[in-house]
Amino acid sequence: MKRRSFFSRFNNWFVFVLLTTIVLIFIVSSNILIKKLREKETDRMKVFASAMQILQENKQLDSNIQDLLLAIISENKEIPIIVTNETKIPNKEDTRNLPDNISNSKNALLQRLQSMEKVYKPIKIKISNSQTQYVFYDNSALLNNLRYYPYVLGLIIGLYLLFSFWFLRTIKKTDEGFLWAGLAKETAHQIGTPLSSMIGWIEVLRVESPDSLGVKEVEKDIYRLKTISERFSKIGSAPTLNDLNINETLQQNFDYLQNRISGKIKFSLKLPTRAILVPHSQILMSWVIENLVKNAVDAMRGEGNLEINLSEKNNFVLIDIKDSGSGMTPSQVRNAFNPGFSTKKRGWGLGLSLAKRVVKEYHNGDIRILNSELGQGTTFRISMKNA
Repeated sequence: MKRRSFFSRFNNWFVFVLLTTIVLIFIVSSNILIKKLREKETDRMKVFASAMQILQENKQLDSNIQDLLLAIISENKEIPIIVTNETKIPNKEDTRNLPDNISNSKNALLQRLQSMEKVYKPIKIKISNSQTQYVFYDNSALLNNLRYYPYVLGLIIGLYLLFSFWFLRTIKKTDEGFLWAGLAKETAHQIGTPLSSMIGWIEVLRVESPDSLGVKEVEKDIYRLKTISERFSKIGSAPTLNDLNINETLQQNFDYLQNRISGKIKFSLKLPTRAILVPHSQILMSWVIENLVKNAVDAMRGEGNLEINLSEKNNFVLIDIKDSGSGMTPSQVRNAFNPGFSTKKRGWGLGLSLAKRVVKEYHNGDIRILNSELGQGTTFRISMKNA
């Protein structure tokens, strides 16, 4: 069962690493694409600057060449541009693709030029020995938007994959729930057949030897088997909850278990003096208590202190089962209620999982490990609303 838990954790980590890798690959590939687009826009600006330089240096160009150069300059309708002289003081007339609120304000225009210079080094145009111009430019609006696109899309893909993973896990847990319920019902059915025969034979033995101690003890065990069969048959079905005295349920369990655990275990039960009514199925809750007690006995290796305490707090009934056993590690505490998890060499790891289902789903209560320390013991707490 530990092996199964290891593989379960391995699968979870594998899925996490896979999702992270996919998102990172997408972000990195998108950034490479954006880098290529930035290089393309820089090349366009170099061509734009060259066209300006040729037009200003050569006044007697062929009309076709002039038209071509002007087409190159006017073709840019996305990249923001500011052209200045050597003083680097911008003018409204020498701007392209800037909002009016920036072009019409000297301060805003100067701030925009300074921000452009931080992004790209301006392109220097040498018109003559005494005249120099600078072309300042920035990313186009499309390129600026694309910078955030890979992160947004990566986040969306990550959320979608995580949702898919959660959805598949939910379906798997639902299927496991049906599987365990079916297994429990089949177990109850299989127990019922030889149990009916045993009930018949015990009646025959009672007639032959009515005062036999062995007959009485076998009769008690048969009654216990009937109770166990009823418990398993109810798993997966909505039980009938009645307002019953929880004190009586715990007392009956205590009386039964006290005679069946090691005499080296100091077993105690603390109950309030007054009756406490709690809506519950006596059969199923008895099974939960018995399961926790047997786990505690195993943890103590047949020797130690075991206490069951019943108390009330804020309209809730609290049942604490405390042992002085080996305790659990934080990892074991986290996985204790997972189906298939067990700290024993033998066992299917179903007891605590089914106990949790009985308490939470059927009784609208809660069951958790209140505290646990290695070498000191463990305390389980069941909480349910009183009537």
